[in-house]
Formats: sequence, C-alpha cells, structure tokens
Amino acid sequence: MSDTLVPAIEALGERLAQARAAIAPRFIGQETVVDLSLTALLSGGHALLVGLPGLGKTRLVDTLAIVMGLQSNRVQFTPDLMPADILGSEVLDTAEDGRRAFRFIEGPVFCQLLMADEINRASPRTQSALLQAMQEREVTIAGQHRKLGAPFHVLATQNPIEQEGTYPLPEAQLDRFLVQIDVEYPDLETEREILMATTGTEDAAVREIFTAAELIEAQTLIRRMPVGDSVVDTILALVRACRPGTPEADPSLGDSLAWGPGPRAAQALMLAVRARALLQGRLAPSAEDVAALARPVLIHRMALSFAARARGESLGGVIDRITGRVTGTLEAAA
Repeated sequence: MSDTLVPAIEALGERLAQARAAIAPRFIGQETVVDLSLTALLSGGHALLVGLPGLGKTRLVDTLAIVMGLQSNRVQFTPDLMPADILGSEVLDTAEDGRRAFRFIEGPVFCQLLMADEINRASPRTQSALLQAMQEREVTIAGQHRKLGAPFHVLATQNPIEQEGTYPLPEAQLDRFLVQIDVEYPDLETEREILMATTGTEDAAVREIFTAAELIEAQTLIRRMPVGDSVVDTILALVRACRPGTPEADPSLGDSLAWGPGPRAAQALMLAVRARALLQGRLAPSAEDVAALARPVLIHRMALSFAARARGESLGGVIDRITGRVTGTLEAAA
C-alpha cells in the first residue's frame, strides 16, 4: 500500500464517522441500515430498502441526501405512472415569431439521488424506464443519449407484505441493486428513544458533511483499497457455491435454489467489503466482511425452488448456511 493511500483512507474514515454521527439523531438505532446505505453510496451502487411502512425509510433517504451533499428527487410509484413521468418528455414550444421547436423537460431521474418509493407498485413498462439509468447513468429519449447527475444513485423502497396490485421487480432490475437492505422493527429501548425524539416541537438538525464531488473522490479511493487474495478467494467461492447445477455448487444446496447469483454479485461484494472495512476504521477488508455482507448482496440475486418453498426454507437461511460452510472450509484450509 502506497504512503499516500494510507493517510487518504484514514482521512476518509474520519469523514465517514462524522457522516454517521450526523445521520444517527434522525434515524435512531438502525446502525446496520445506515452502514449498508453508506456502503451502497461509497461503492457507487443502488440500494433496495425493504420494510413495512413507518419504519423511517423515506426519512433515511432524505437525511442521506443532505449529509452526502446530493441533489435529490422523489418519485411515488403508482400503477398509472408512465415512463415519461420519470424520464421526462419533449414538448412543442411556439416562439413569439410563430416558429415551433421541441423542448425537452427533464424528469425527476435527472438528479444525483433518486428515491423510488414503493417501486413495485408501477407497471413493468415503467419499472424498465430505470434499467438504463441504473446501469449506464444515462437515458435515451427521442434517440438522444442524455447523461444523468454525477454521481447517480437510486434508493428504492418496497413494502414486503402489501403485495395486492403490485408488480414484482424483474430479475434483471433486482441484479442492478448493489444491496437489499431489510429495515426491521426497532427494539423496545430504540422505539422509546424514537418516540421522545420525534414527538417534540423540534426535529433533529442535520448538516452537510460531504459534497457530490467529494463522494465521487471517495468512490475512486474505495476502488484503490487493497484486497487480499484470501478475501478474493472467499468471494469467488461463496458466489460460485450458490449456483445450482454447477461443479462448484455447495453440497448442502441440494434442490433449494432455482437459480443463483451471477458475476455482478461478485463485483458487488468486491466493492462492498472495502466500504464496510472503511466504515469500521480498517485499511483493508477481511473474510468477516464477506460473511457480513453475504445476505444483503446475494438475497435479491437468488430464488428458492418450489421444493424449498414447500419445505419452508428461506433464502436468508440458505445463504447463511452456505456462507458458514464456505468460510469454515477456507479457514480450515488456511
């Protein structure tokens, strides 16, 4: 590791500690959710927030936008939402001299942080409007390629239980989310603290810690962090062990999965483990980071088979089982 890289990583770690401290009063007791959200932003990726209404998902995204210095927009997805409502459209303008010309009106996607609220309520046609934006950071409208904000991130929310009238996200779009973040109920003491903090006359203030340009620099620095061969081997072994019907599939997998993760999952883990190490004040990731991020990175990139669903298995349980076997085997071999 170069002499200039270490001070840069340490300085970024201190700034991130400030960012976490700034978010904490507005999103109480959900450190794991905050860290995973920051991991997605530091890795240059998108995040899918899954949780019941009222757990603070929207509040978290609003707070992240302020703390990270990002220009944000919000779209409430509904069944009648059209692609043009997200991307924008061309309108015919008439000048004072009578000449006519088309003028493009930008949609809410032209920002740096887009909150896609209840993303599974929109039709597949509208959901697909985000595919190019999420992957290529640009959209094609009327034959013209239009660049989006830099950086560009999508934080989408999804209600896990209210599925009537919803459209499940296609696998191709799920794969474009770096992580799936499950937002759970708070414990008793956390909920007590939330009540006291949010029902008074004043809300917790939040301040900007990063700018958009500084976030881009942080994303570049993340990619320069060293990753040991043992961590790379753990990532590859884990991802390949989750692919049914392949020689490297874990023996305990059996018929539990219909399909497994592709190479994008390994890429996501490679970036996310660096971000997690940085958030915890370390200069390089370890196999522990791979194990901690296995669920959020893999769970939306796999599907249970019919037989596994009939047995009452869960994707989280399958991932935990395979992760334990893979890390245990590699540790024993070392």
